[in-house]
Amino acid sequence: MLAVKEIKFSEEMLKQVDEIIKRYPEGKEKSALLPVLHLAQAEFGWCSTEVMDQVASVLNIKPIEVYEVATFYTMFHVKPVGKYVLEVCRTGPCCLVGAEKIIKYLEDKLEIKEGETSADGLFTVKGVECLAACGTGPVLQIGPEYTFYEHLTTDSVDQLLEDLKGRKQ
Repeated sequence: MLAVKEIKFSEEMLKQVDEIIKRYPEGKEKSALLPVLHLAQAEFGWCSTEVMDQVASVLNIKPIEVYEVATFYTMFHVKPVGKYVLEVCRTGPCCLVGAEKIIKYLEDKLEIKEGETSADGLFTVKGVECLAACGTGPVLQIGPEYTFYEHLTTDSVDQLLEDLKGRKQ
C-alpha cells in the first residue's frame, strides 16, 4: 500500500484562506476556490491530489469539485513543474505568427516535450490558451511571476533561456 503524504497548510496560508473565505456569504465557501488554489500552488509548487484534498477540506467541499477546477485551468499545475514554467499561447492569432514553431523550438532546445520538465529541473513548457496579447504574438508568460514576453523569435527565446539560467538559484 502506498503511503499518502500528509499536506498541512502553513499558519500564514490558513490566515489568508480565512480572509478570502470572509469575502463570501456564509455557506458559499466554494466561491473562494480559485484564490485558495492559487495560494496552495504557491505554497507547494503544484496541486497534487493531497493538496487538492486539503483545499476541499478547508473549503468544506467535495474533492472532485477541486479536481474539476484544477484540471480545467492551465494556470494550475497538477504535476510537478520546473522552476520556470514557460507558457506559450497556442491560440489562432499567435499560431499564425509562429507560436507552434516556438513551442517546437523550446522542445528541441530543452530536449523535452510539451508538458515535461527539463532534466535540470529549471523549465517546463506548456501550451496555453489565449494570453490576451493577440497583436504581439507569438507570446509566452513565465510563472511563477507571470512575466510576458512578446514578438518571440528563436533568438529572443535563446536569450530568455540564458537570462533565466543566469538568475541566482
